Amino acid sequence: MLQGKTAVVTGGTRGIGFAIAKKLAGDGANVAVVATRGGEAAERAIAELAALGVTAKLYLCDIRNAEAVDAAAAEILQDFGGVDVLVNNAGITRDNILPGLSAADIDDVIDVDLKGAIFVTKAFVRSMMRKRSGSIINISSVVGLMGNRGQANYAAAKAGLIGFTKTIAKEYGGRGIRCNAVAPGYIATEMTAALPEEAREALVKSLPLGRLGNPEDVADTVLFLAGDASGYITGEVIKVDGGMYV
Repeated sequence: MLQGKTAVVTGGTRGIGFAIAKKLAGDGANVAVVATRGGEAAERAIAELAALGVTAKLYLCDIRNAEAVDAAAAEILQDFGGVDVLVNNAGITRDNILPGLSAADIDDVIDVDLKGAIFVTKAFVRSMMRKRSGSIINISSVVGLMGNRGQANYAAAKAGLIGFTKTIAKEYGGRGIRCNAVAPGYIATEMTAALPEEAREALVKSLPLGRLGNPEDVADTVLFLAGDASGYITGEVIKVDGGMYV
């Protein structure tokens, strides 16, 4: 149980991030959600989390900006008194074959998906060191393990996140801090909903489990890694992909 603990989830107002935040809150964790923008949808997400009987707050921050991340982290630590679980979930895609990728397409994906996670982890790791405990969970992708046509920038960022995960596990394991990665496959979100029906059916048929994943599949794995049941697991990459990459 995460009762009384505090979790930070980046990109936690929708999709996989919101499913993760909701799963952690349902297990008793107070949740600080970091997002790029607010608005009615974000407010509804925070209200839904708070309705689970925990403290839930939204912090607006561009995680590409190290100074903005440090400021948001300081505010979170002041509000909650510490952080026990950090989930680096925020991510974007800018898909195209390599010659079609602009410099901005490459920079944006690397900045959010990789550098953003590094900045956020750096901002919270000292507080975890002082407590001599903490679980950091990075949301990577099977694409970071196997590559994918049209996603050179995304695959590079997600592969980099795996290397970062293993390094943090080695650097801070002696301080009681664990760091693991979750590598989702095709998950039923707004992104996959945009696929043509024919392509979607072909994709499902190619998966050994015969279905797309859902955000709760990822959230369940994150909950496991956040809690004591995974207390002797660090530096690991757990695929949640229905057998896509065996």
